[in-house]
Amino acid sequence: MKKLTYLTVSLFSVFTFAQEVSKERVNTILSTLASDEMKGREIGTPENENAGNYIATLFKENNLEYCTGNSYLVPFNYKGKTVYNVCGVKKGKTDKYLGFSGHFDHIGTNNKSGDNIYNGADDDASGITTLVGISDYFKNKNPEFSMVFMAFNGEEKGMLGSTAIAGDKNLDKIYNNLSALFNFEMVATESQFGKNAVFMTGDEFSDMDELFNKNAVNGLTINPDPYAKEQLFYRSDNVNFVKKKIIAHSISTADMTKIKHYHQVNDDVSIVDFDNMTQIINNFGKTLEKLSPKNFAPKYTDKVKF
Repeated sequence: MKKLTYLTVSLFSVFTFAQEVSKERVNTILSTLASDEMKGREIGTPENENAGNYIATLFKENNLEYCTGNSYLVPFNYKGKTVYNVCGVKKGKTDKYLGFSGHFDHIGTNNKSGDNIYNGADDDASGITTLVGISDYFKNKNPEFSMVFMAFNGEEKGMLGSTAIAGDKNLDKIYNNLSALFNFEMVATESQFGKNAVFMTGDEFSDMDELFNKNAVNGLTINPDPYAKEQLFYRSDNVNFVKKKIIAHSISTADMTKIKHYHQVNDDVSIVDFDNMTQIINNFGKTLEKLSPKNFAPKYTDKVKF
């Protein structure tokens, strides 16, 4: 596993002004978050706070504005201790927003000998890397939609961070104009649909995937949820925005029929398909460039249970 000491230079790395996000950039961000030095990023630990600060630094690199107050770090309480979500805004041509999220906490370490660190490369350093990659892509662009980027904490303890930030009245000015939220949850591997393909939890509950696919470029496809019986739509951070009647789905590539690293110590950078991740990030960016409030206004069906 790569060591954080060799990666801290990335905090000050210069983002190339090319249109596409590089595989090196994707590798650096994910490898930093999933490094042994982060010790599994369990909420309430110094390493978890380090991860939040690192994400805030990446948001600053991309010239995002604060969502509220004077910091990217948005505090909430966990067992009497102040912990943080991370939130940044990219202003576009309109006041309609698209949201991008993922969770940066994982489950820490165990007391066994040998490799005892749950690095959480897929779960969910990959999701954070994807949303940061999208903010990279739009750093020097002026999209039709404004964009909000949220890195949640405490997902592994019951979606605590997304519960807190979804209820933050200071962000209602964004939420009231939030057209859709893409919550990236485990996107490090090739999906059962192949490369350059993701699936959307709860696809039957809205037309978000259909509208996205009409504008998708380079063969990128959001596929139906093949694990609908597991009700993943209601089991990730997106659900706290569903409760607010905001269109919110999780986007994933996890092949639940084959996955052997979920909440295991082998969820490290060795399982990551960086080529596929980079392709998905760039094709998401190119597709998002084509979206506007005129051609992307998804709605829930009557099947969803708020």
